[in-house]
Amino acid sequence: MGMVEGQLARKELTISMGPQHPATHGVLRLELDLNGETVVGCRPHIGYLHRGVEKLAENRTYLSALPLTDRLDYISSMSNNIGYCLAVERLLGIEAPERAKYIRTMMAEMTRISSHIVGIATHALDIGAMSLFLYSFRDRETLLDLFEMTSGARLTVSFGRIGGVRSDVSREFLEKLYAFTEHFPKTIEREYETLLTENRIWLKRTKGIGVINAQDAVNWGLTGPTLRGSGVTYDLRKFAPYDAYDKVEFEVPVGENGDVYDRYRCRMEELKQSNRIIRQCIDNIPDGPVLSEDAPELDMSAKGREGLTPYMSLGHAFIGFGREHEAIVPEGEIYSAIEAPKGELGFYIISDGSGSPYRMRIRAPSFVHLSVLPKLSLGHLVADVIANIGTIDIVLGECDR
Repeated sequence: MGMVEGQLARKELTISMGPQHPATHGVLRLELDLNGETVVGCRPHIGYLHRGVEKLAENRTYLSALPLTDRLDYISSMSNNIGYCLAVERLLGIEAPERAKYIRTMMAEMTRISSHIVGIATHALDIGAMSLFLYSFRDRETLLDLFEMTSGARLTVSFGRIGGVRSDVSREFLEKLYAFTEHFPKTIEREYETLLTENRIWLKRTKGIGVINAQDAVNWGLTGPTLRGSGVTYDLRKFAPYDAYDKVEFEVPVGENGDVYDRYRCRMEELKQSNRIIRQCIDNIPDGPVLSEDAPELDMSAKGREGLTPYMSLGHAFIGFGREHEAIVPEGEIYSAIEAPKGELGFYIISDGSGSPYRMRIRAPSFVHLSVLPKLSLGHLVADVIANIGTIDIVLGECDR
């Protein structure tokens, strides 16, 4: 500051928020230009978690690249598995059995609940509401226990398989999941919504903050609840159904004002709709196999293991799926997308006829949504930047991939 005709002159101040900051949901750096406490410039800097997932996939077989998808949005690994498997299945021209489709749909909606719970809870915690964080993580633990019961893992599950799923679900699993779906809607109303929805501090921090209209949201490429909060009824589960989504009934919640509060309301309503979908899947799941007869199989013969270490043989020895084997994947290209918890998760794969992708490109919703953060933040206070980061619900592992 300097003196101008006896008065204090103001000038903009540039600061860094992050990369190590408790409210950035990962290793994210924001370069903020401030006029007082008002944001007049915002430039996100990413890449701190870059691991080269797409390039790694090009040097692995189609099957052994599956665990890489767990590490994208690591909160939603089950959905990532399903999206990748669907893309490869469409490239191969195979289809999962009906029972596997129901299991995938069930698991995807369990993942949606788990992801939204984390998103809403951490968002509220960033703004100063701690109680919801404690309540919601209790419910998430139940879902993680169920994932562990089926896949053996709680976070990075690698449960999907090209042509189905890795294993069937047990009766005990279905009974415990059904019990969860019975009490969860009451939990949402009595605890989640009671704590936040009409809370005057929450309303003050979210109403009219980070507004983006429907046209701008579409132009920026937003998807998922971040788009639907602006009133756009776009959901791939409805517009391009996959697995068992054409056999279940559910509604697509949308907002009106396109602000932080409307996006919160969309996610809260989606918790109820996901619960509804899971109930239908449990009630209507058919008998039958969980893996297609055309699905690629593990080759654990001596020939398949030759030249490989024990560790490598677990993930790399697959019938016809290495570049050195006979080509069984047709040449061509495919783009396939699913409605992941955070938005449209797409896989664009180019096949050269070998057992590995020639090129794989991942459309990660977190990467797209982070690009709109400057638009949401300009003209608001520094404190509102935190609210805007929470409302786009990003995971930096998916941004940087």
